[in-house]
Amino acid sequence: MIDRRILAGSIGLAAVALLIGGAFAGLAAEAFHDFGRTLGAIDAYLLRVVRFTVWQAALSTALSVIPALFVARALARHPSFPGRGLILKLFALPLALPAIVAALGILALLGRAGLVSDLMTTLTGSRWQGIYGLSGILIAHVFFNLPLATRLFLQALDTVPSDQWRLGAQLGMGQRASFRFIEWPVLRTALPGVAGLVFMLCITSFTIVLTLGGGPRATTLEVAIYQALRFDFDPARAVTLTVLQIALTAAIVFMLIRLGANMAGDANLSVSPRRPVASGPVERVFSAILIVSALLFVAGPMAAIIVSGLQADLVRLASDPAVHAATLTSLVLALGAAVLSIALSLSLVMARRTLELHRHRNAAPSLLEQLFDTGAGFVLVIPPIVLGAGWFVLMRNTGLVFVVAPLMVVTVNAVMAMPFAIRAIRPAYDAASARHERLAASLGISGINRLRLIDWPVLRRPLFMAMAFAMALSLGDLGVIALFGSDSVQTLPYLLLARMGSYRTADAAGLALFLGIICLLLMTFVDRTGNRT
Repeated sequence: MIDRRILAGSIGLAAVALLIGGAFAGLAAEAFHDFGRTLGAIDAYLLRVVRFTVWQAALSTALSVIPALFVARALARHPSFPGRGLILKLFALPLALPAIVAALGILALLGRAGLVSDLMTTLTGSRWQGIYGLSGILIAHVFFNLPLATRLFLQALDTVPSDQWRLGAQLGMGQRASFRFIEWPVLRTALPGVAGLVFMLCITSFTIVLTLGGGPRATTLEVAIYQALRFDFDPARAVTLTVLQIALTAAIVFMLIRLGANMAGDANLSVSPRRPVASGPVERVFSAILIVSALLFVAGPMAAIIVSGLQADLVRLASDPAVHAATLTSLVLALGAAVLSIALSLSLVMARRTLELHRHRNAAPSLLEQLFDTGAGFVLVIPPIVLGAGWFVLMRNTGLVFVVAPLMVVTVNAVMAMPFAIRAIRPAYDAASARHERLAASLGISGINRLRLIDWPVLRRPLFMAMAFAMALSLGDLGVIALFGSDSVQTLPYLLLARMGSYRTADAAGLALFLGIICLLLMTFVDRTGNRT
């Protein structure tokens, strides 16, 4: 008799395979149906889009990772820096902030009519034109990835044994020597993985480029896929662009796996301990400048979101039926995506652990166990816009494209959140299984009773964390809804983009404030609920 946990994991794995396989089936069918046009789509414009996609990702990575090295080192060497804990918490907020909200915040700060437009006009000597195009994309990517890279580097520095710091202090190492012999070896080991992770995030960025790109000269592959389907209705070109996008992301993910990179990142990294390294006055001043500059860079767009949002007619927006409908739709879809993501992730985690327990001690993991372990990670190779494009092409002649919009948003966002959810759930479940597996078997406790009585106390916090992330991801999603959205199915990001497109910037700012507050309240509520005993 098949263990129910293995059966549930197999069903979950089949659901993921169906979503990915259906997208590939749609793309393959279109490619073979019009093979000549698919090959003909490879032209000078497409090659220019590929070059810009790689170029903006490389620049964004360099501008994010290099400063993060120095900011992380400054934070590590000054554990008593005023407000250090609050700064680290602030650096976690961009991970929970929808990309379209951050893009609106950057426009509110540095746009043509932004809060600092007059100052920029004075400094440049000509009328400030805003930061659309490559400059806007780079600033937005650095806003998201500088805090992430800083926290990952800080985590790496946290692994340095205390004995090395004490030995360095006893030998009288100055800042250069301690950096060369203690800090740099750790940072150098973490650098390729962090840089690769940031590069992958930048190369698969859709919302930021769509919002801040500003025209054909600043278009990436994902935005070009969206334009080919929604504006040009050229499925052949969309297929060619999608194949190139998958090839790029597959190469990056393969490199990350070889480097052992942290594919999911972490918004809850530990704070580095106090280190016995003396700092001179010059270094303290330089470190303070670095930390404050990074703080202002991250806090600026957030403050701009609040200021510009409060200037909108919030009372009118709050009473707008379209806003009510979009908010309700967003919350329902986000909750559905979160529940589905947790159900699929937990089923894979339980199935993998069950096969591990049944495997002989020295035997190699079976293919099924390996698929339960890494199967969900395959979705990292395929961005949401690619999954959406495949299903859009597959169903375009059925008349159901916009009918299935809610289902597509829920399923794609649920599956995209699975690698992060599994990363949160698996350690806790494996630890609980190691402690209680034999006792539960001897008492005959299984199924719902085991989950309720034995696993739930351990899994409560990671499950809530996974739910919060999946809901935040779905609330801020614009990739899938941009393809499948319509007047009858609108989420808050879709409505926000529509208001921007009709030049109702005040309404867009107010909606961005609403969306940001909802996401932050959600994260806070779930975090506190998960901490309750």
